[in-house]
Amino acid sequence: MGRAQSFDTDTVVRAALGVFWELGFEAASLPDLERATGLNRSSLYNSFGNKRGLFDAAVEDYLDRVVRPRLAPLTGRDVAPEAVVDYLRQLRASLATPGSLPARFGCLLVSVAGAPLGQDDVVRGVISGYRTEMLAAMTRGVQAHAPDLSDEELRQQAETTAGLIIAALAMARVDRDAALASLDAALWHLGNH
Repeated sequence: MGRAQSFDTDTVVRAALGVFWELGFEAASLPDLERATGLNRSSLYNSFGNKRGLFDAAVEDYLDRVVRPRLAPLTGRDVAPEAVVDYLRQLRASLATPGSLPARFGCLLVSVAGAPLGQDDVVRGVISGYRTEMLAAMTRGVQAHAPDLSDEELRQQAETTAGLIIAALAMARVDRDAALASLDAALWHLGNH
């Protein structure tokens, strides 16, 4: 009979998420993950199978704890007219806060998309799913904000808003001012509809 697990899985996954978010999958070493989680290699392997299993768990945690709660006001039954503007302002505040993970490292999934792991079919599907969720949320938000838009105008505004958000999340790691300018552009476009 195996030994009972003596650690909290959520705590371990969140500690690993910080490492993957900062370093990326490829650069995150097992010693980095051991230090961050407080677990030894055998415990990590027994619990998650391998480094990739831990990464997959961290991505799910990222989606469930970071991404989806922020999108929730845009995906619920009733979307407030200012929900999309509030989302953009909150994201802007997060990226403007020195030391926050988003300000320092942007978006985990956007970063992974440009890394070698982004070519993996499963990871590609997760990233594509993230974009689909983002676009659906922006569509609902823009529709609530500007209900008189035609279907084509709504599609274009939602695509523009989602694209500017992704650009901001990609730039946050290297040029905070450019990231904030992308979000300002998204807010400007919404203000003109």
